[in-house]
Amino acid sequence: MTSPLTPTAPERPEQPSSLGTAAARRLATTTKTPPQMQGVSSRWLLRVLPWTPVTAGTFRVNRRLTHTLGDGRVEFLVSGSEVRVIPAELTELPALRGYEDAEALEALAAACVQREYRPGDVLAEAGTPVAEVLLIAHGKAEKRGPGAYDAEARLGTLADGDYAGDQALTGPPGDWPYTLRAVTRCTALALPLAEVEAVAERAPGLRAYLDDVASRPAPASNRRGEAEIALASGHTGEPVLPGTFVDYDPGPREYELSVAQTVLRVHTRVADLYNEPMNQVEEQLRLTIEALRERQEHELVNNPEFGLLHNADPRQRIHTRGGPPTPDDLDELISRRRKTQFLLAHPRAIAAIGRECSRRGLYPHETELEGARLRSWRGIPLLPCDKIPVTRTSTSSVIALRTGMENEGVVGLHQPGIPEEIEPSLNVRFMGVSEQAVISYLVSLYFSAAVLVPDALGVLEDVEV
Repeated sequence: MTSPLTPTAPERPEQPSSLGTAAARRLATTTKTPPQMQGVSSRWLLRVLPWTPVTAGTFRVNRRLTHTLGDGRVEFLVSGSEVRVIPAELTELPALRGYEDAEALEALAAACVQREYRPGDVLAEAGTPVAEVLLIAHGKAEKRGPGAYDAEARLGTLADGDYAGDQALTGPPGDWPYTLRAVTRCTALALPLAEVEAVAERAPGLRAYLDDVASRPAPASNRRGEAEIALASGHTGEPVLPGTFVDYDPGPREYELSVAQTVLRVHTRVADLYNEPMNQVEEQLRLTIEALRERQEHELVNNPEFGLLHNADPRQRIHTRGGPPTPDDLDELISRRRKTQFLLAHPRAIAAIGRECSRRGLYPHETELEGARLRSWRGIPLLPCDKIPVTRTSTSSVIALRTGMENEGVVGLHQPGIPEEIEPSLNVRFMGVSEQAVISYLVSLYFSAAVLVPDALGVLEDVEV
């Protein structure tokens, strides 16, 4: 028996019988992936837009002559809780379209009275005399009138920048043909007709201008606002047929190609020594092009010059009946144009659409597009696009598109065949080597988008997500 005071020899660690992994990694390479990028999205807009080649960097959209007056929206200045109309923006009213007397416009703007309304409040009552022009600065209001069977019918929605009662500026005021009721909290500016008369007395040119607009015959136009083409049909015998011609817009819009650019820099030591198993310059270029494509889609949606959200015709902008996007709102959106082909929405807006459908017990079908299963509405693919902004108040937009030259729709613009091109309308140019041994490449992507006719593009605005 061993005494507890007898020291024992320490145990020796077992000697490895084979080469360990730590040592083996010194002689072996790891299995690795190419550089990954979290910012890459599906970019459905770039995939569904047909791309039209452009020469000389400019694309002109010729249309028939259209007679439209004051089809814009009135803009306001907000200072705390005070809202004021920008005087020049009053020319968006049809009666003041083209009026240039800045002093008279400032007097009209100063005469506007700010009013606040709660949901359910009445801004104007049907059958009462029109005594003022209402300018909606913020919020939404519904127009309600008698229906075919004595039930109240919804006649439309007014929202930020819209106006009502402006017809009283050029003729007898008459009565309100509908009731205007606030759906949300509304801020409106009222321009009393009595103040308009007072300003007209001080500025005789305003009275003459309004009288001239009232007496000016409206040009013949069809329901789309285009100059009428005189035709005869259903006649017998030998009547004299009307002569006609198709007039064109004298000032067609021209789209210039936009550009997204960056300078890619790679050190020569990296390019020379670290190219196995992956070419460093190629991987840097691939990630740079991915970032440029993401910016391209962002610009196609949000650019103030050619972006879809900023180029929808005011008559193709509608608002939700309440807040969230309901099936009724989507039906109204797609009914505004022939052959709606695609709906684009932020993923949060698509989720809101799904919630509203579930609330009504509806289950939208799925459709297949380019091998992907997508949610659809009435057979129209509902494409996710995270470039559509969501505001701080959690509202967004849904875009409806008809695409293609043959459909008189929305087309993407690019210019293939540019020097040193690696993809259509995208080129990479060598810019030299700096004194710090850094290689520079200029990466440029040229693009734009055009709406051929106004009803090719529609936007459902103020969608609560």
